[in-house]
Amino acid sequence: MISQLKEDLKVVFERDPAVRNVFEIIFCYPGFHAVYFYRISHWLWSKRLKFLARFVSHIGRLLTGIEIHPGAIIGRGFFIDHGMGVVIGETAEIGDNCTLYHGVTLGGTSWAKEKRHPTLGNNVVVGSGAKILGPFKVGDDSKIGSNSVVVKEVPPNATVVGIPGRVVLSGEKRVGVDLQHDKLPDPVAKAVSCMFEQIHRLEDKVEELQENQTQMKTKLAHYENTDSIE
Repeated sequence: MISQLKEDLKVVFERDPAVRNVFEIIFCYPGFHAVYFYRISHWLWSKRLKFLARFVSHIGRLLTGIEIHPGAIIGRGFFIDHGMGVVIGETAEIGDNCTLYHGVTLGGTSWAKEKRHPTLGNNVVVGSGAKILGPFKVGDDSKIGSNSVVVKEVPPNATVVGIPGRVVLSGEKRVGVDLQHDKLPDPVAKAVSCMFEQIHRLEDKVEELQENQTQMKTKLAHYENTDSIE
């Protein structure tokens, strides 16, 4: 238990530059608290004390704003940053050293009593607000961009963004977008940039039309003066 606590504290120090000391983690980090509520409820679930497991999980949800079903399987080095609104379904599986940010959903698309939630490989990072829906795998070392909606399998070492989620970087190969190192593209900034480009094109077009109109008026005035002289 002590070794597990030390490992969990080390994970927080490694992945959150805002943390200052151990006491801050123990008393002020809901993601840290949620993991321990999960561990207790998962142990109860494995002992077939399912109502008690769900009750402990529910208490954890009330206190942290993070809902982790006790039936989910979570590996070592798991970290939830901020955490509010995170939902992890019953048949979800999470590998080692994964990181989830606030508002992430590992959800299902079926009501059948079967595997219906995603499986995350090792070292996966899921950005805030992302939704991963369905019984497929997100490969090792992959990154899911903020607010993406992923509904199909993700290969290892890939970067996924958008709605629906699409792979923009797979391994060392860029796919339809310019990325710097391992940074995620910003779809909102890209959309705003495209909008400004379109505005500039429209402004140029308006100026061209205004020039043509001025030339037409000049020619018309010239013809009217010529007719009046004759």
